[in-house]
Amino acid sequence: MIIGYMRPYQEDSQCEDQQEMLKKFPCDEIIQEPHCSPKRRSELYQLMDNLQQGDHLVVTKLFAWADTTRHLVDLLEQLEQKHAILISLQEGIRTDSAAAYSFQKIVGSLAEFQSDSIRETTLQGLMHAKEKGNLPGRPRKPDENVRRAIEMYQSKQYSLADIKETTGISKSTLYRYLES
Repeated sequence: MIIGYMRPYQEDSQCEDQQEMLKKFPCDEIIQEPHCSPKRRSELYQLMDNLQQGDHLVVTKLFAWADTTRHLVDLLEQLEQKHAILISLQEGIRTDSAAAYSFQKIVGSLAEFQSDSIRETTLQGLMHAKEKGNLPGRPRKPDENVRRAIEMYQSKQYSLADIKETTGISKSTLYRYLES
């Protein structure tokens, strides 16, 4: 079966361009995601669950299918496990060609590189901040406010809202200090 998949994104919010390209390709079925949210891609996940061996999944471009490099790697692995084929029209990619393995390997390497690069940049930023005397994370509350909040709580005369209003110490922060 040849299945087209499309989802709205900024440059094609109504999927008109994608639909035009997919109609030129002989798709048996075209599935459209109703929204662009990467967190609620129910049509995509249902499609991936229902793919059968030998099915062809056609997208206009990789970004319409995957949101991040890591997501792309995960989806490619699912396709490989199901022995299904990806065709991305704009990039000219077909995972059933001789270059398919190297393409998947390249994407995996790119994802790993991206992850390593982000981690390294983050660690460098933290190191530079530490050298300048800046500590990472949320700044600690002044000890006097914490002490006052604990006293108010232990007196049982104040509500948590009163304590927060007076000291600026939230319920979760207060409980964290009380536990330690």
